[in-house]
Amino acid sequence: MRISRVERGFSIIELLLVFAVVGIIATVAVPHLRRAIRATDNSSTFDTMRTISSTQMSFYYDNSRFARLAEINNLLSGSVGTASGNDITRGKFVLTMSPSAPTDVELRNGYAITATRDYVGEGQIYVYELTQAGEIRQILP
Repeated sequence: MRISRVERGFSIIELLLVFAVVGIIATVAVPHLRRAIRATDNSSTFDTMRTISSTQMSFYYDNSRFARLAEINNLLSGSVGTASGNDITRGKFVLTMSPSAPTDVELRNGYAITATRDYVGEGQIYVYELTQAGEIRQILP
């Protein structure tokens, strides 16, 4: 009398093949995903700098001077980022105003805001600059 056995499940070879395929796909996909995330963060910061520029123009017409970063952040309900001293952190970017603690007289003449991304482990530094003329330019890379 024969007893039939029905075996269910995967063999060790089949499991190893699946893990190898998943590993290869992850090796290819992860760098592309990181690049896409970095590009999105850069684009978001660039858009924020455009918003800062238009807010600066409105502030100048109302007050006869440009606004400090903290004032801009307050006007935009904190949407620029998190304040830390005279700087504002937005994601992996740090926004800095030049001069760093401007007087009202200095702000009548102009300003420059720099957004710097120097994140540990990325190996790539990004720097954008916004001037009182409303021009945003990429300095690095």
